[in-house]
Order: sequence, then C-alpha cells, then structure tokens
Amino acid sequence: MKRKWMAAAAAVLILLAAGVWWLYTESGRGRIEQVDYVIGVSQANMRETWRLALISEIEDAAAEYPNIRLIMTDATSDGEKQKKDVERLMQFDIDLLIISPGDAREMTDVIGQVYQKIPVIVMDRGVEGFDYTLFIGPDNELIGRQAGEGAAKRLAGKGGTVFEVCGSENSISSAERSKGFDLVLSREPGIVREQFRVERESRDQAEDLFLELGQRLAGVDVVFAHNDYMASGVYEAVRKLGYSPEIIGVDGFSGPNGGMDLVRQGKLSETITCPTGGKEAIRYAMDILNEVSGVPKQVILRSHNITIDNVDSEVKWEQYKKKDRNTIQVGYSQVGTESAWRLANTESIKSAAREAGISLHFEDADQQQERQIEAIRTFIKEEVDVIVLSPVVDSGWDEVLTEAREAGIPVLLSDRRIETEDDGLYLTYIGADFMEEGRRAMRWIAANVKPEHGPVRIMELQGTLGASPTAERKRGFEEQMAGNPGYRIAYSESGDFTYEGGRRIIEDYIENYPWDIDVIYAHNDDMALGAVNALEEHGIHAGSDVVIVSVDGTKDAFQAMIDGKLNCAVECNPLLGPQLMKAVQDLMEGKELPLRIITEEKVYDQTDAREVMKERRY
Repeated sequence: MKRKWMAAAAAVLILLAAGVWWLYTESGRGRIEQVDYVIGVSQANMRETWRLALISEIEDAAAEYPNIRLIMTDATSDGEKQKKDVERLMQFDIDLLIISPGDAREMTDVIGQVYQKIPVIVMDRGVEGFDYTLFIGPDNELIGRQAGEGAAKRLAGKGGTVFEVCGSENSISSAERSKGFDLVLSREPGIVREQFRVERESRDQAEDLFLELGQRLAGVDVVFAHNDYMASGVYEAVRKLGYSPEIIGVDGFSGPNGGMDLVRQGKLSETITCPTGGKEAIRYAMDILNEVSGVPKQVILRSHNITIDNVDSEVKWEQYKKKDRNTIQVGYSQVGTESAWRLANTESIKSAAREAGISLHFEDADQQQERQIEAIRTFIKEEVDVIVLSPVVDSGWDEVLTEAREAGIPVLLSDRRIETEDDGLYLTYIGADFMEEGRRAMRWIAANVKPEHGPVRIMELQGTLGASPTAERKRGFEEQMAGNPGYRIAYSESGDFTYEGGRRIIEDYIENYPWDIDVIYAHNDDMALGAVNALEEHGIHAGSDVVIVSVDGTKDAFQAMIDGKLNCAVECNPLLGPQLMKAVQDLMEGKELPLRIITEEKVYDQTDAREVMKERRY
C-alpha cells in the first residue's frame, strides 16, 4: 500500500504532465489528505458523449473513497498517444490502471505488458486474449441483435432496404454489433442490406458520408448506426437531402443531444443503451486493491431498447424486494453430483449462503430436467425470493420460467446457460466462459503438440449432450483448431461428465479400432481421469503415449499432472457461491444486476501443478 502526499504529487504533475488530470479533494480543515491508492485512467478521447459519461461516473464513484486519487489522460483518438499515456501513467507509480482503449487490437500488447506489473481494468472494448484483471463492458453482439430486432419490427416482414453504419475496421465492438445485427436480419425475408464504415466513428464523418450517398438514399427504410454520434450525423444528412429513413443508434445517454434526447426529438426512432460501467470500475478496483476474493474476470452490463414509447418513463430496473420476513429465501436447483467439480460447487454455494445469512432450499436433480422443473414449481409455491438454476440441459425451460416470472420471482443462472425464446425469463448468468475454455485447451495443444508426422489425431470426450458447457467447449475448441492446420478430431463421444463415461469411451474405442490417438481433449476432469484409468489397464501410458488435456482443474487433476498422467488442466472455477449470494443480496436491495458475471480462470500444466496444488481449495 502506497502513502503519497497530495501536495508533492500535485506539484510534480503540474511540472511534468501536460494533458494529465490529477483529481483530489481536500479535507474540511483544508489539510490535503493522505493517499493509499493512485488509479490511472487512460481514455481514448474525452470528446465523445459516451466517454464523457464514463469519466463522470468514475469521478462520482471515486469521490466516495477519500483514500484514492485518479490520474486521467486523454489520447485524443490517437493510438500512439494512448500508448505513451499508459507509459506516463506507469511512471507515476500508479497502483491500478483503468483503460478504455481507442483501438482494442492496437492496445492489446500494451495492456498485457502492464498486466504483468499491476492490475488492469479494461472498459468497453474487449482486447484480444485474457491478459487483464477485469473487463467491464456491454454484450456488443446482443446490442446488435437488439438493433436487428428493432429494424425487423419496423419492416414488419415486408422486406426493405437497410443501411448499416459501422465503426473502425479495427473495432472489436463494432464487429460484434455487426455480427448480432446480421444474425437477426439474415432470418428476415426480402431485406437488401448495405454496410458502410466510418473510421473515426464521428458525427461529422457520418454526415459527410451520407451526404455523398445522395440519391442512393432513396428507398432506404432503416439505418442502423453503431453509436448515437454517427446516428445523429446520419439524421442531419438525410434531413438535408429530404429523406426520412428510420434511424437506430447505440448509447442512449440522457442530457442535451444524447441518445434519449434524440429519440424524444424524433431524430432517432430507437437507441440501445450502452452503459459505461464507471461506478462498477471503481467498486471492483477497490476490491482488487484490497485483495477481496471472488473478483470476476468479466462483468457484462445490461442494455435496454429506448423508443418514443418508453423514453419518458425512464427505463428502470425491475426492483425485486425481499418478502416480509427476516431472511432472504433462495431456491436452488442443482444439476446433480456427477463430478468432483460439482461437489465443490455445491459446497461453495451452501457455505456462502450460511455466511450471508440466506435461507437456502437446495434440490439435487440427479441429472434429470424433469426433477429440476418440479423443484422450480415447488420453489414458486413456497414463494421464495429468488430462484437459482444450474440447468441439466440448455433448452425446454420456457414454460416453467414463465411461471416463475408470473409469480414475480426472479431467476438467476449459475454455471450453465440456457436458450429461451424470451431472454427476459432470467436475469443474470454467473459462471465461466465455456467457449474460451475450449479455445484455451486447443491453444495449449497447438503450442505443445506439433504435427510432425502427419495430422495430430484428437479424441474428444464430450460432456452431457444438450448442456451449454458441452456445446460451447466444443465450439470454442473447434474455432481455435480451424486456425491451426495439422490437427483434427478423429473421434468424439459423450461421457456425460462422469468418470465412468470417460472409461467407457476409451474401452469402446479400443474394442473397435487400433489405438492411434495422439491427444485426448476431455470436457471435464472426471472423464479425463476415467480415461486415464482405462488406458493404463490396456498398457497405454497416459501423459506420455497420449497427451491428455481436460477442463476443471480439481485437486484430482492436479495430482494426475504431478504424477505425469495428465498434461494440462484448463481451469473452470466451481467456487461461485460468494458471487452468487452477493448478486442475490444486491437484487434484494433493488440494484440492477449485470447481464453476465464471468469468473477468473487460468490454464495449468505439469510445470506448475505441484506449486499450485499446495493452495488448491477444490
């Protein structure tokens, strides 16, 4: 913990830091307060409405902590300047960096280098990889889908012409919004689409572009611009040219000429809110600096559709209040006891509920969806405050979750996701990024198993078919494999996430085929360990004759790595209880929950297994 006197620091900054803001307050007696933590804030620019709102939120949130100070820099939309800004902030010996990158790809390496020294919170635009402490931002693909649904609603199934105004070619968030927009409109009949790019993502450049389009705008029904700045520029251009397409933007800020104001004025038909996450950044920064356990890896914020119908009603979080009793009551439907991971997960949830003073009605489904549906209906009859579901499979939940919503009981998802026709049937997902787990497994294989004698043959031990971890771990693995020629999945079967399932797959393969597998990729540790047992019974040395990579990172997996029988474990953290119970408490206090809370996870292999095993909790 640093102790820095404000007077000295301010004097140094006045002399050295052109373009750097040092924010502080004085005590009531005029004495300059002592500082425990200095947080650097690197902004891509301080010109856009969204970024000004972010700074305002960060300042307001920081004002609640008298022992921290902020140093802010403005890169003026110049990538090279932002790199230098970060270097300068590091010279000021900051304790933590909050950065909103202008070009996420360009800043990835710089952020990774800082992350090796101090914690880094990345805002808004996700960088490539996971070399940061925490990401806070929106689900840009979902925002694109929301915009697509808005456009489709306006076209009403009659087809039409849609123009899309994207941001910089290097913008990850713009690419994700475009992907979501396409996912919706590609299902709609008779739509002609054109895409345009505004590299600086500015109002003036968007206006100039559309003025140049001229008569090409005739017959355009809907324009989707990736921010309200560009949407405003589009409006000015089409107004001057005498056209009147419906315009959808993104950001949705209040205040003069913000997205909500533009909707109110009739300049935009709709805007999708894109929250800044400023207050969350400071709150999590303090948790990180104070070494509070359970800080997630990603916090994905919630977005709302704003139209003329709801702009003046202020879209508010639907507040759920604890019923008139002494304790919060939670109904939890657990998948079962299929693995060591699940047992650790269950204990974490029960322990966290006890510590939080929450009454927990816990039901084990023994891998049966019917039992989970029955449990949820029981929770509804009991009038619990919150229902938490860790689903066996990802579909078939609409009816019972609709019943929960009609009863006024919010539903949270833990560990696994679901597919529903109405995304409003549940509030928040807390758990892992299964796609990234699959990618990490394949990255490790590509780095450590080279295709020296022909293609590397991979056996995949899938989890329960229809479960989101299975589908997403497979998809992430195959996505990463597509960029690595020389690797192929030669055999893939479901082992239901169980030890016996892993054994069975190996036994079946050896019974029907000569052994020719180079790598086994198991969707969890239990299947991997079952496979190890079966291999050894047939004289095949796990870890040497065949490389084995699994997902979970339980103590048993670490022991197998120490013993040389497992090569790599991609972590999937089961200790979700504290984050889950905190979410329940926040919900009962009327706070808006993020859309998703993604846990911190790492990759381990035989080189660090022994050291990590000493402090492994599960």
